[in-house]
Amino acid sequence: MTQKKLGLKRWSKYFLLTVALVIAIVPVYWMLSISLKTEVDQFAVPPRWIAFAPTFAHYYDAFFARSFGRYLVTSLTVATLSTICAVTLGTLAAYGLARFKLRAGLDRRLSMWILSTRMFPPIVTAVPLFLMMRDLRLLNTITALVIVYTALNLPFVVWMMRGFFRELPKELEEAAMVDGDSRLGALRRVILPLVTPGLAATAVFCLIVSWNEFLLALVLTQTDASMTLPVGIAGRVTQYEIKWGVMSAAGVVAMIPILVFAMSVQKYLVRGLSLGAVKG
Repeated sequence: MTQKKLGLKRWSKYFLLTVALVIAIVPVYWMLSISLKTEVDQFAVPPRWIAFAPTFAHYYDAFFARSFGRYLVTSLTVATLSTICAVTLGTLAAYGLARFKLRAGLDRRLSMWILSTRMFPPIVTAVPLFLMMRDLRLLNTITALVIVYTALNLPFVVWMMRGFFRELPKELEEAAMVDGDSRLGALRRVILPLVTPGLAATAVFCLIVSWNEFLLALVLTQTDASMTLPVGIAGRVTQYEIKWGVMSAAGVVAMIPILVFAMSVQKYLVRGLSLGAVKG
């Protein structure tokens, strides 16, 4: 009976994992198939899941006849620069909050205050940010998006990296400083290599947030030269028609950079997500 129960439990896990996998993959496959279908096949009843003649006309329409290629380059530039800035500044701030104690527990309160800025819905900051960027003459520029996305990701980076730094003993950098290294040198040569998994996990989340952000990009950009891919895709929904094929083609291409980056840091990602979960 014990063996039967164990076997039943194992197959139940496999069944649940299979169901979860199907739920996750079906929308992606449907978007991929729509990007390869003609308009006749897109609206066929019953739906044609496999039996259809593929076409790449929607990809040509999106990235050659329209400006989706420019949107893609803009999104890559903004997401990469904002992630680098947020991780760099946030890591330094997190190290300071983790290693230096302020009076009256101000370091803990400051950390909570930094995190609390992520609790506001984005629509609350949309109008103030628009007015600030207008006064700085940064509307419809990539610079405005990099600044805003850096500020958007900074609280998350500080909170994540502070937890990773607190898991490491202070004696590590103290030993390096005794040997003649500076505080910044000890951070760069001793501490950062040990928290590389945490940096990778944090960078992935920052990149995803910057890549998928829609509302602030819609408010701050209106020209093709500064518009990001999510805003450009949404622009294909008009009062006259919805370009399902073009939108799906752009969505498929939009998945590729995130998948490539996540796969490249996969060996650090799992470790970074579980770092600090178990104390040895």
